[in-house]
Amino acid sequence: MNISIVSVGKLKEKYLKLGIDEYLKRLGPYAKVEIIEVPDEKAPETLSDQEMIMVKNAEGERILAKIGQDVHVIAMAIEGKAVSSEELAKNLDQLATYGKSKVAFVIGGSLGLSDAVMKRANEKISFGKITYPHQLMKLVLVEQIYRAFRINRGEPYHK
Repeated sequence: MNISIVSVGKLKEKYLKLGIDEYLKRLGPYAKVEIIEVPDEKAPETLSDQEMIMVKNAEGERILAKIGQDVHVIAMAIEGKAVSSEELAKNLDQLATYGKSKVAFVIGGSLGLSDAVMKRANEKISFGKITYPHQLMKLVLVEQIYRAFRINRGEPYHK
C-alpha cells in the first residue's frame, strides 16, 4: 500500500519530527508512507470571511496538485465521521482488498480544508471533536496508521 499524508505547512518542531520519523520507520515493513508538505498561505491574524476562503482555496490548490486521479482521498476534518482505531484499521484493510492501493490522507492548515479538497475527498474522517494543531495532527495520524497495520496483522501494540 502507498500512503501519502498531504498537509499544509512545514513541520518545524524537532520533537514532532522525531516522533513522525520513528513511526515512519516502524511502518516500513507494512507500507510505503510519505509526508508531503505544501506551503501555507501567508495571511494576517484577522481575516474576513472572504479572505479566509481565499486562503483555503490557495492551500487547496496546492494540496490537489499533489494528489493523482487514481488516489483514494481521506480528508481529516472535525465534521468528518468519527472513527476508532479499529474502524480505521478495517477501512485501510478494505481499501487494500478492493484494489485501492494508493491512499492520501489530507490535513488542512489552521483554517481547515477548501471546498474543492472536501469535494475531492472520497471520505472524511475525524479523530474527535477537539481541534488539533495541524502539525501535531501529522504525528497523531501517522501513529494511528501504524496502529491500524498492527491491528490488521494481529500483532501486539493495540491496547
